[in-house]
Amino acid sequence: NLVESGGGLMQAGGSLRLSCTGSGRTFNVAGMGWFRRAPGKERQFVAAINWSNGITSYADSVQGRFTISKDNAKNTVYLQMNSLKPEDTAVYYCAADETGLEPRWYSKYSGLLDSWGQGTQVTVSS
Repeated sequence: NLVESGGGLMQAGGSLRLSCTGSGRTFNVAGMGWFRRAPGKERQFVAAINWSNGITSYADSVQGRFTISKDNAKNTVYLQMNSLKPEDTAVYYCAADETGLEPRWYSKYSGLLDSWGQGTQVTVSS
């Protein structure tokens, strides 16, 4: 069970930090990632991180502005979003992988991810 938090309304140029915590059964993931879906658009990969070695991958649209990180002890992955733009407005979802999918493949093989959160709304005003 994945639960996201931290979304909200922010002006362009501002920052938000999203959190996603795994709970319930024994938390044993190989990696976690963030995706987003804007109104009328398909789901889009944002960032991913390997749970053991910390290797990360980012979408070009967020590279240099967003940072994914993790806290293994808390079963939590974070997405620090800086220099927000109106086009970042979307519902943000976290996802977990249990099979060892490398972060660079999350974009192409998102259908293989094992669990998803319910989403948290991020709205950036201009």
